[in-house]
Amino acid sequence: MDKRRFLHATLASIALPGAALAAPGRASPRAQAAGPTLLTISGELAHPNRGPLDPALDQLMSKHGVQFEQARSFTYADLAALPAVEIRPTLEYDAKAHRLRGPLLTRLLDIAGAAGRSPKTTVGLRALDGYNVELSLAELQRRALIVATHLDGTPLPLGGLGPLWAVFDPGQLPELAARPLPERFAQCPWGLYSVHIGEATG
Repeated sequence: MDKRRFLHATLASIALPGAALAAPGRASPRAQAAGPTLLTISGELAHPNRGPLDPALDQLMSKHGVQFEQARSFTYADLAALPAVEIRPTLEYDAKAHRLRGPLLTRLLDIAGAAGRSPKTTVGLRALDGYNVELSLAELQRRALIVATHLDGTPLPLGGLGPLWAVFDPGQLPELAARPLPERFAQCPWGLYSVHIGEATG
């Protein structure tokens, strides 16, 4: 299957109710009942809920070079049940202010059991198209990055900026607010599906 057909098939599986990204039987019955996994956090975690990556069935992660022995998966219902934070950045796409809402990524890391890591620990944010951003845990906390699920009160769609968008308000950070609008969101991958906790940098 060529790359474009593979990506389209993978995205379609995410959009279909009841479709599973992970191999059958690895998620808890509660997680399976809540719907397909939308976000996988991997690395050294105290509270994983799934086993290692399966190169045969975790096709998108495998093709993007993601590797792990354990991970924490989150469904849309998991994310919707968490306290949401709302930000109102001016977006590069239409130069208008929009309301973006979703849980803090640091809250998801706490649930996964990544708390207590060094501030220099790297956090990799990977999008469906393979785009990958790495931030230190300290920088992620300073930027108050959220995993947005809603734009102006409407769920983010697949094929648009969703279903998940790792985003913060660059207008609140002087070093980014001074840049031209198209340059402010380079570290905000939309179509987020994988977060990896790496090693602390020197």
